[in-house]
Amino acid sequence: MATALKNLSEYNSDNLIPIDGKRFGLVVAEWNKAITDTLCKGAYETLVKHGAKPENIERITVPGSFELTLGAQFLAQSSDIDAVICLGVVIKGETKHDDYICHAVAQGITQVGLKFNKPIIFGLVTTNDEQQAWDRAGGKHGNKGVEAAAAAIQMLGVQLID
Repeated sequence: MATALKNLSEYNSDNLIPIDGKRFGLVVAEWNKAITDTLCKGAYETLVKHGAKPENIERITVPGSFELTLGAQFLAQSSDIDAVICLGVVIKGETKHDDYICHAVAQGITQVGLKFNKPIIFGLVTTNDEQQAWDRAGGKHGNKGVEAAAAAIQMLGVQLID
C-alpha cells in the first residue's frame, strides 16, 4: 500500500505476542543520521511499549545503508538475538546509485533472514528527497521505525505458530 494511504505508525496490536523475554538487534545506518536516529527511536520505543526490556535491545551502527546487511548478519548469528531491525535512509540523487543500494540491501536482508531463520526486518526509507524521508520518520506519514518494530514482533509470532 502506498505510504500516502497509510500512516506507518499505525498497526494492529491484537496479534502481537509477549516479548518480555525476547532480544532484539537494531542496525542503524549513520548516513542521514538525524533521520535514522529518529527511526531508531520509534523502533526502540515501540519495542519497549510492547514489553521488551531495554537491556534486551542491542543497537549497532554501520556507516550507511549498504552496510545494514552485514550488520544484520553480525547480530543474527548470535543465538541470543531473536529478531533484527535494519534502519536506514536512501534519498534519490542525480545518478542511479540509490537503485543499486536499495536492491542490494533488500536482497541482502532477505538472505540474512533465510540463512539464520529469524526475522530480519527491512526498515529502509527510500525517497526522492529529504522532506519525504522526514515525512516517514515521524512526520505526516508516521515513523517507519515503529512499523519495522511492529513487523518484528509479528514475525516472532508467526514463528511460534508451528
